[in-house]
Amino acid sequence: MTTTVALTDLASLIGQELPPSEWLTIDQARINGFATATDDQQWIHCDPDRAKGGPFGTTIAHGYLTLSLVIPLFGDQLDVTGVTTKLNYGLNKVRFPSPVPVDSRVRLVSTIREVEELAGNGYQLTFDAVVEVEGQGKPACVAQPVFRFYA
Repeated sequence: MTTTVALTDLASLIGQELPPSEWLTIDQARINGFATATDDQQWIHCDPDRAKGGPFGTTIAHGYLTLSLVIPLFGDQLDVTGVTTKLNYGLNKVRFPSPVPVDSRVRLVSTIREVEELAGNGYQLTFDAVVEVEGQGKPACVAQPVFRFYA
């Protein structure tokens, strides 16, 4: 379920946890595509046979693949109307507490931390992001992304 809010009402969400995103399956094709795009072909991500004998018993998603999914998953959670430009401004914090094994399902849980008005018809939104792995107690990624929205 997506929360919809007007750009000028963004601050009304401070402290609010958004409804979780939909679950997304992380299959080997997605992992391989990310490996190709980033030139990170480490065996723990791309060699299922070798990974069977590794520390996780299977291939795992790249941490940065998991982090990159915050952007589309957050889009499932929040729709800001009255916006002409949306920017990923950066990150304050990022950690990868547990791996994402191939064929796992992940989703995003977010809480709006801060909203600041910017000069020039814009707002900066900081949120606490937690990428959960279905059936795992520890999250795969915890981050504090910063986005900018302009009218």
